Amino acid sequence: MSKGPTTGKEVTRIPKKNDRMPVAPGSGKRAPLQFDSRPARRTGEVLNVASYDVVTVPPTTTIMGAIKTMTFYGFSRLPIADAGTRRLIGFVTSVDIVDFLGGGLRHNLLREKFGGNIFTAINADIREIMSTKLTYANDKSSLNDVLKLMYEKNVGGLPIVDEETRIEAIITEEDFVRFCSSLDTGLLVESFMSPNVVTAPAQTTIEKMTRMIIQKGFRRMPVVQDGVLMGMVTASDIMKYLGSGDAFEKVVTGDIAEVMNQPIKSLIKSSLIVTEKKADLGAAAKRMMDNDIGSLPVLDNESLAGILTERDYVRALAENRGILS
Repeated sequence: MSKGPTTGKEVTRIPKKNDRMPVAPGSGKRAPLQFDSRPARRTGEVLNVASYDVVTVPPTTTIMGAIKTMTFYGFSRLPIADAGTRRLIGFVTSVDIVDFLGGGLRHNLLREKFGGNIFTAINADIREIMSTKLTYANDKSSLNDVLKLMYEKNVGGLPIVDEETRIEAIITEEDFVRFCSSLDTGLLVESFMSPNVVTAPAQTTIEKMTRMIIQKGFRRMPVVQDGVLMGMVTASDIMKYLGSGDAFEKVVTGDIAEVMNQPIKSLIKSSLIVTEKKADLGAAAKRMMDNDIGSLPVLDNESLAGILTERDYVRALAENRGILS
C-alpha cells in the first residue's frame, strides 16, 4: 500500500501475482484448544478457550487491505475496531466482500457509487460494506452461553469484549471443531450434516455461483462435473480470486463483470477430502483440522449424501453440552 500525496489515505495499487502480505507478528495459526488447562485472565469461562491474538483493522482500511488481511490469516470473518481504543465497531465477512464485488445487494453500491469500476471500489474504506449489527460475548460469559449465542445468531465467530466493548479475545467455530477432533464423541456425522445439498456444475460462471451463495445464504458449495463431485468452492475462495493478481489481469476497462465470467471449476485448488455418514463427528473433525478445511462432503456408498461444516459442530455441541464437561 502507498500513501496518497495530499490526503495521507492508504491507496491500494493493482496486485501482482507475486504480491505477498508483509510478515505479521505471529503465524496466524491458533493454538490447540484446551478447555481445562489454560488459565483464564478473567473470571469468564469463555476466556479459557478464546484466542487473545485478535486481528482487527480500523474502519479506514481499504477493502483490498481487508481482503489481504483475511487471506493472509485464513479468516472468513474480520472484526473492525477503533484503532485507538480497540472498541468493536463492526464486522466484515468473506460473504460481505463477495456480495459487494460479485453481485449481491452490496454490489449496487459498487455500481452506483463507484460506477462499476473495481479499481476504485477496492480502494474504498471497509466501513462502506461492513456490518454494524454487532454480535459479541462479554468477558464473563460461560462457554455454554457463547455456544448458544453462536447457534441462535448463526454466526461463525464471536469477539469477546469488556464492559466498554473493547475487544479482548475471539472464539470461532474452528475452535469447537478442534476440540472435537481429539474426541470419540459418540455422535454420527449423518445426525448433524446438511442432507439437502445444492451443487453447482463445473462450468457455472463465478458470477452465477456468487449469486447462488448470496441468495441462498451459503458459505460454500460442492462443484460437480458429469455427475462426479470435483471439490468445494467457498466464499473465501471467491474473495481471494476477486482480490488477486489473476483477476486483475483479466480486467481491461475496470468493469468487475470482466472477471466474473470464468468457470467456477477454476477456483478448485485442493484435492477432494470427504467423510462418511457413519463416521464419528470426532474423526470427521480431525480430518478437517488435518487438511485445514472448513467443510467435508459426506458420502454414502460413494454418492453425495450431505455436507458437514464447522457450523454443524456448534449445533452439535449446543445440543449435546455434556461433551464439553
